[in-house]
Amino acid sequence: MKMIKKLLVWSLLGAASFLSTSCKDQSDQKPNIIIFFTDDQGYADVGCYGAEGFETPHLDQLAKDGIRFTNFYVPATVCTPSRAGLLTGQYPKRVHLHEGVVFPFSEHGLEPEAYTMAEMLKENGYSTACIGKWHLGHQERYMPNNQGFDYFYGVPYSNDMDNYFYKHLNYQAPPLPFYRNTELIEEGPDQRYLTRRYTHETIKRIKNRGDQPFFIYLAHNMPHLPLYVSEAFAGKSEKGLYGDVIMELDWSMGEIVKALKEEGIYDNTIMIFTSDNGPRVGSAKPLRGLKAETWEGGQRVPGIMVWPHEIPAGQECDEMISTLDLWPTFAEIIGASVTGERPLDGINLTELLKHPQTTSLPQRPFFFYARNGKPEAVRLGKWKLHIAKSIGWNTDKEGDFEVALYDLETDLQERNNVASEHPDVVDELRLLIDQFDTQLENERQ
Repeated sequence: MKMIKKLLVWSLLGAASFLSTSCKDQSDQKPNIIIFFTDDQGYADVGCYGAEGFETPHLDQLAKDGIRFTNFYVPATVCTPSRAGLLTGQYPKRVHLHEGVVFPFSEHGLEPEAYTMAEMLKENGYSTACIGKWHLGHQERYMPNNQGFDYFYGVPYSNDMDNYFYKHLNYQAPPLPFYRNTELIEEGPDQRYLTRRYTHETIKRIKNRGDQPFFIYLAHNMPHLPLYVSEAFAGKSEKGLYGDVIMELDWSMGEIVKALKEEGIYDNTIMIFTSDNGPRVGSAKPLRGLKAETWEGGQRVPGIMVWPHEIPAGQECDEMISTLDLWPTFAEIIGASVTGERPLDGINLTELLKHPQTTSLPQRPFFFYARNGKPEAVRLGKWKLHIAKSIGWNTDKEGDFEVALYDLETDLQERNNVASEHPDVVDELRLLIDQFDTQLENERQ
């Protein structure tokens, strides 16, 4: 019970005890930050993670330049809540975006009262840009320019919502809107060129950055269905259209890195590559599950971090981290003052990034919330406990779902349920879930 209380305190207070008001051993020049965020790209959809049928040389080189994480998670199984967690450093339930996604007919979004990493960085001297897919509310009050971003170029929600008819509501969505800041500049853009347009816009921001350090949140629409690729990459891969799309995303990364090097700022730029959740049609091998499922394949994603000025090259790290950790890490690196008014659910990774071979993170729980907004699992150390399964379980074939405990060190595919052999672990982890979710429920009232 004492262990559970300590872990609960840790998860609720998050990074508060890890943040300081100043950074030591940093150069006077704050690093630029780019988050390269893809949509529905699976754990094994990158060459260095075991991709088959296509190549990703630029992403593979990025991994060689920094750290490749093998236990990198996102806090949700689908788009909207995952993005909310990334930008706030909080579990999506804290910001009321844990159920489903935002649709063209939706009236809700990320409330302006939420404090995003863009706001934190902007208040500390950064120019901030969101390029690509937003999906945190398309009403004016929820859009990027009201969430800490100086500049927005992209679309407000998923590409499959373009001109979509929702039969259950008799609602016809408009052609996919395309914005530059608050101005609607296009409707129903040719999606074959979205990846290229976002890439070129990012490079423009890099080359015309001015005197401030910059933060660019580049959120590609691909490889979310429906898939589109430009003529330059059509038919390039052995895996058909999906492989072509991934290869064009890899090209995008290569062009951005090239621009950073040409500008002489690559060494002092933090580059992060990851995906918002598991794949719909790609691969999460050897993990079980896909997008929208709380199996490992739904929330464990590829994760690469590079900062040549500080992060040693050629590293592989199996410490469990998530996109929730980016907010407090950036705050520490730039010397931002952080109060405990907004609980953070991530931790500061600075020491791990600088010394991955000698730094071990404290053991902490990671909670898995389903698309319906309910908690379904928790991971602590090698153990992962599933208490429910709303998606990714066939009751007709597999019977009613029973509480399942897996040892991820020996059973990465989550096939051997050892709950009956470790009832004490089951009880402790179930209590962790109940108490954490109760805490979040109380915060919402």
